[in-house]
Amino acid sequence: MKLHELSPAEGSVKEGFRKGRGAGSGNGKTAGKGHKGQNARSGGGVRPGFEGGQLPLYRKLPKRGFNNYRFAKKYAVINVENLNKFDNGEVVDSAALLAKGIIDSAFDGIKVLGEGEITKKLTVKAAVFSASAKEKIEAVGGKTEVV
Repeated sequence: MKLHELSPAEGSVKEGFRKGRGAGSGNGKTAGKGHKGQNARSGGGVRPGFEGGQLPLYRKLPKRGFNNYRFAKKYAVINVENLNKFDNGEVVDSAALLAKGIIDSAFDGIKVLGEGEITKKLTVKAAVFSASAKEKIEAVGGKTEVV
């Protein structure tokens, strides 16, 4: 199949209806916009949520509840399979991960998750370990240190 051989399914493409093209078209003169008013003008219409100048509903409703976004810790997340890029006996910390290009930024710390397998014996220093990640690192003789 070549790009020039592609065509849409039969009946799926419908030509757009041209409004305001004379009385004979069935949609001439006002082109379905009625007579006068804000919505009939060229730049006509109102933005979503506008209620004609009345205080809109979204401003009347109370803003309630707590949002943790400002205070939440943001971790650079890696999986144990990423640790195979290091040599046996190495100490893996945020600086080492940045040097190898595994993470772009350390944020508030490193979080190690248990996706994949690890074959090297390493000392891993991170802020958070998932239970499966800790298990896999220690199963091959490595150490986990919470920093």
